[in-house]
Amino acid sequence: MSKKSKRDTKGKIISAAWDLFYEQGYEETTVEEIVEASGTSKGSFYHYFDGKDALLGTLSYMFDKKYEELKPQLESFDTNMDKLLFLNRELFAMIENSISLDLVARLFSTQLTTKGEKHLLDRDREYYRLLRKICTEGQESGEFRDDLSVNDLTKLYALTERALMYDWCLCNGEYSLKKYSEENLPHMLSGFISH
Repeated sequence: MSKKSKRDTKGKIISAAWDLFYEQGYEETTVEEIVEASGTSKGSFYHYFDGKDALLGTLSYMFDKKYEELKPQLESFDTNMDKLLFLNRELFAMIENSISLDLVARLFSTQLTTKGEKHLLDRDREYYRLLRKICTEGQESGEFRDDLSVNDLTKLYALTERALMYDWCLCNGEYSLKKYSEENLPHMLSGFISH
């Protein structure tokens, strides 16, 4: 099986699982339903995942998939700050519309207690590659301050997004994550701008 085929199989399982988690809840979703919805086999499922709990850490895959979809639209923005705000707005809209609060909270919980891979911090993710590119372009154009490294700016942005999601989870989703971020993220990122 080719590398692309393996990635596609794993991606199908992850996508099907998150769709089912959203539609019927994590607890109510079985491995058998995930296998059926993904059009794969039980053997394939267990090749990639120890069990259903192992899928909780893959929410970052769904985020990265969303960023891949959004990349072509970035060229229409005049500033790199606008690109960051657009990515955040679209990601948070996706979270609100297709990922339950409970699952976002579970993701944070698993990432806090895991001894293995911390998917949210994996610097090789599409998320971090795209953020580094935008921050690099922001510094090269003189829009973003250059007394911090690209990695520092990227880390600050990711930290800010996680803080917004974490607070939303703590508040039990009593407000719109997307709207709250639209109102506050520009202020939180104002320190990026070169003066």
